Amino acid sequence: MGCLFVLLAAFAPRLLFLIIWIARPGYVDAVFDTFVLPLLGLLFLPFATLMWVLLDAPPAGVEGFDWFWIGFAILMDLSHYVGAVANRNQFPRRASTA
Repeated sequence: MGCLFVLLAAFAPRLLFLIIWIARPGYVDAVFDTFVLPLLGLLFLPFATLMWVLLDAPPAGVEGFDWFWIGFAILMDLSHYVGAVANRNQFPRRASTA
């Protein structure tokens, strides 16, 4: 059950961003100039990309307190990577058969 929760937490922002991108492609195109940035964000910084799409309402853009939420989302993304690196030695490695 715990593994299912971790997988859901890992893929939820990616899935939600894909749903927004499929349902409202014009909105995502208005936020980003090219498809490369949202694709890279989808792969590497999904929380920050999702937050950027939700907060960046053209033509106003991101301003004021919105930057706090963008920064918080970046910290969430980075915490996933730090947690993965910190916990990689918890599982025993297979002995080499050479």
